[in-house]
Amino acid sequence: MTLRNNSVTEFILVGFSDQPLLQLLLFLFFLVIYVFTVVGNLGLITLIGLNSSLHTPMYFFLVNLSFIDFCYSCVFTPKMLNDFVSENIISYVGCMTQLFFFCFFVNSECYVLVSMAYDRYVAICNPLLYSVMMSPKVCTLLMLGSYVIGFAGAMAHTGSMLRLTFCDSNMIHHYLCEVLPLLQLSCTSTYANELVFFIVVGVVITVSSISIFISYALILSNIFRIPSAEGRSKAFGTCGSHVVAVALFFGSGAFTYLTNSLPGSMEEGRFASVFYTNVVPMLNPLIYSLRNKDVKLALHKTLKRVLF
Repeated sequence: MTLRNNSVTEFILVGFSDQPLLQLLLFLFFLVIYVFTVVGNLGLITLIGLNSSLHTPMYFFLVNLSFIDFCYSCVFTPKMLNDFVSENIISYVGCMTQLFFFCFFVNSECYVLVSMAYDRYVAICNPLLYSVMMSPKVCTLLMLGSYVIGFAGAMAHTGSMLRLTFCDSNMIHHYLCEVLPLLQLSCTSTYANELVFFIVVGVVITVSSISIFISYALILSNIFRIPSAEGRSKAFGTCGSHVVAVALFFGSGAFTYLTNSLPGSMEEGRFASVFYTNVVPMLNPLIYSLRNKDVKLALHKTLKRVLF
């Protein structure tokens, strides 16, 4: 362990296994996920950018969601892949940087999903006012607000972590620098950090969940008043992809943090977080492309234009 002024200057990320064969299999597994994540999210951003028919508020938010998922996975996956084939050491500065950007993109994604729910609410419940209520200025402000709130949450987590001293152990029982595994290593009081963690996470989850719940309660109320079955089906279709994305993101995130919070369950939490951190960013582009007729049509036109 490297020490300076009684505090560690580097950490060891324990990861998943120290067996060479299993490490190789895990490297290939996460490499495939990472490639699909990068190609899927960058491909969706490019597709939306190339097709003017997709230049609407809904796809503006989707571009931001894909951008966040791409950046989010790049924060820790390259380091995780490197750890499978070399020393799994990260510097103190690198760890705090990873923690900051991890928190920033996670918090931002929560509020982007809220903005997307609001967009669907306006489109279904107030279609005549849609162009006014979802003007380019409003959309830009919603996204700016998402990033500002994400930045504030990340600063709160990282700032409180920087005040801690790590001197007993430098082995992080995780594959990335996360708040809860780091708190276990501190040799100073973590009361303030735990308070910040539960306040920030509590506010993010509460505000996001309630906002999305209210939006969809109003949407469902409006849909059930649509007289034709075709109209109801079309309205449900415009919300289906977002509902699936929200369920995956919040469901897997809640399961991960609940698992991590249980006594002696950090090992299970580490494996549970794989779905939350690696699989969900890969699935989002598939959800919005396979379940969306406009995206599939735009992809067909783009491929036809490029290939022929």
